[in-house]
Amino acid sequence: MGLMAMARRKTTVYLDEDVLRASRVFAARTGQHEYEIVNAALRSFLGLAAVERVWERSQLTDEGAAALAYGELRAMRREAGGGTAG
Repeated sequence: MGLMAMARRKTTVYLDEDVLRASRVFAARTGQHEYEIVNAALRSFLGLAAVERVWERSQLTDEGAAALAYGELRAMRREAGGGTAG
């Protein structure tokens, strides 16, 4: 499902009857829990699935990713004439 196990929190959402019915049917047919179907759908809709796929292929460490991001930020600010980032 994801790159790392995330803590889950219980919440209440209001769904249209047809959406709820379809998610229950899909869960039953695939042997998954309803929350897994809703979670996967939201991750896809929010673009989190794409981000996770990129992270899975990345060889960067957290520190390396931060250094790359700050380097790009500094370069962008220099190009815009705004100085450098901390």
